[in-house]
Amino acid sequence: MRETEEGLVSDGDGYLERIFMSPAAVRAGNLIREWMEDAGLWVDCLGNVHGRVEGTNASAEVLILGSHLVLILDGSLGIISVVSALKVLSIDGKLGDLKRLVEVIAFSDEEGERFQSTFIGSAAIAGILPVSALQITDKSGVTIQDALKKNSIEVTEEHLQQLRYDPKSVWGYVEIHIEQGSVLEWVGFPLGVVKGIAGQTRLKVTMRGSQGHAGTVPMSMHHDPMAAAAEAIVLLESLCKHPQDFLSFDGQCKSYSLESLSTSLVCTIGEISTWPSASNVIPGQGTFTVDLRAIDDIGREAVVCELSNRLYQICDRRTVLCTIDRKHDANAVICDSELTWKLKSAAYLGLKRMTGSVQDEVPVLMSGAGHDAMALSHLNKVGMLFVRCRGGISHFPEEHVLDDDV
Repeated sequence: MRETEEGLVSDGDGYLERIFMSPAAVRAGNLIREWMEDAGLWVDCLGNVHGRVEGTNASAEVLILGSHLVLILDGSLGIISVVSALKVLSIDGKLGDLKRLVEVIAFSDEEGERFQSTFIGSAAIAGILPVSALQITDKSGVTIQDALKKNSIEVTEEHLQQLRYDPKSVWGYVEIHIEQGSVLEWVGFPLGVVKGIAGQTRLKVTMRGSQGHAGTVPMSMHHDPMAAAAEAIVLLESLCKHPQDFLSFDGQCKSYSLESLSTSLVCTIGEISTWPSASNVIPGQGTFTVDLRAIDDIGREAVVCELSNRLYQICDRRTVLCTIDRKHDANAVICDSELTWKLKSAAYLGLKRMTGSVQDEVPVLMSGAGHDAMALSHLNKVGMLFVRCRGGISHFPEEHVLDDDV
């Protein structure tokens, strides 16, 4: 299968690793490009890889289909599935019967793993990527602009403006993605329809104290940023498990927000680091990241505000300095109801055609993970299909879907 072939394109040995503009990511983009050409599509590449099929109505708005290039199933499945479907139409001589223009886009980055800034490719298409984002650096000090330039891609403010699609020219966007959860596996369905995507906030918290020798500084004189960080992390867990114990009904957080947070709020500490990171030295600085997600944007903002206030209080009490940088914000997205109904109907008919009968309705799910559809929602309506994945495993080598489900 093509996704198996693409899965061999990796920066790592024995596992799949592709980050924005890495050698493997560039090779994967070229491979997708070859498949698009093989499917009868015209291709252009500027970080994102584009393919386009003209419809019978030249004035009709474009339907955009796609996903991102970073991982094999997590993203590339959504590209490979669409390209394969269009190739079938091409082989059957029906590609020219499409009523509207169809564009396939393999977005250059969605995860934000390298630069901690998600949706780089799709945000540029949607016109919401600021020019300042080009100067964001990775851990080695390389900027996004540098990474693109290394691959012979010059991006300026003018280029970003040219990348932006006119919302009036876009009919909608549909994305296929593995579920990254186990609901579909649990209910025994190969496909589910997404009704909405949780909003996200990513924070980078830096705490600075007094570096000192581990054996010679009395405990009463410790200004340890990692002790403050540890207290803050435990606080975050309590806040996210029991938001009703921390938030009150006021102008910032309403009762419906608290109810929504109780079922959708998730918080994660993904990275922790110390400096100078020596076993016999009291750290001078500690850093950790916070990932907050919830369906309700007002409630999520209330959590960020409450967390920030309490982190500053912890740092004041422990006499350490605290800096909180918001690295990423994305509002929750509700999928278009009409498009969702059409996808649900198509999934039902497809399943019935394969199995002969369908006993239950196609599941409708919320997505806790972010997707390029969040960025494309700034252009027009969006819809998503989830494909069942084994054990809900994602971002690991064990990531797996069934051929029949695809």
